[in-house]
Amino acid sequence: MQPLVVVATGPGPARRAVLRRRVQLLVGATITYNVIEAVVALAAGSVASSTALVAFGLDSVVEVLSAAAVAWQFAIADHERRERVAMRLIAVSFFGLAAFVTGDAIRSLVSREPAEHSTVGIVLAAVSLVVMPVLSWAERHTGRELGSGSAVADSKQTLLCTYLSAVLLLGLVLNSTLGWYWTDPIAALVIAAVAVKEGREAWRGDACCVPGSAVEGDGCTDDCCR
Repeated sequence: MQPLVVVATGPGPARRAVLRRRVQLLVGATITYNVIEAVVALAAGSVASSTALVAFGLDSVVEVLSAAAVAWQFAIADHERRERVAMRLIAVSFFGLAAFVTGDAIRSLVSREPAEHSTVGIVLAAVSLVVMPVLSWAERHTGRELGSGSAVADSKQTLLCTYLSAVLLLGLVLNSTLGWYWTDPIAALVIAAVAVKEGREAWRGDACCVPGSAVEGDGCTDDCCR
């Protein structure tokens, strides 16, 4: 007797429509929050002469571009047709983020000028530490079920923004309390390296494993399954 072989299939048309709509809502929420985040960070950074806050605001702009690429892809029902282009756009946004953060970190290390205390910046970083992981998790799991590499890649972009929020918060607090100006740029360089890695994966299309129930099984070995 031949063993029974169960073939994992992706979600049906009705479920895919629901997931597509969910991705659109999550991307819309991400864009809205990041626009607000960018305006507040850039304004607070200018007032406090904080290169870290300015870089964080520029990162928010890059995050908006990444989310906009996914929004463009899912604006049509046959979103798979735009998958490759969206992935390339997200990869470019990762590289742009890395360039911004690296340039800011080098300037901070060379100038050795501590920024002024910024209560607004500290509150913004703390709020982002709460909001960004939620948006990232929701889009990651939705994109994984849908089998959309671009949605998963964009969720990684949002998660990277979470790490930057933690770096910013730590840097602002240490700068304000101990005068350790160098903690933020050093940590930011590490984040920039991670951004380059994620950008390379997005460019190659390595962001997600196959859709459907297979992603939960033992056969899935990439980072999407965790």
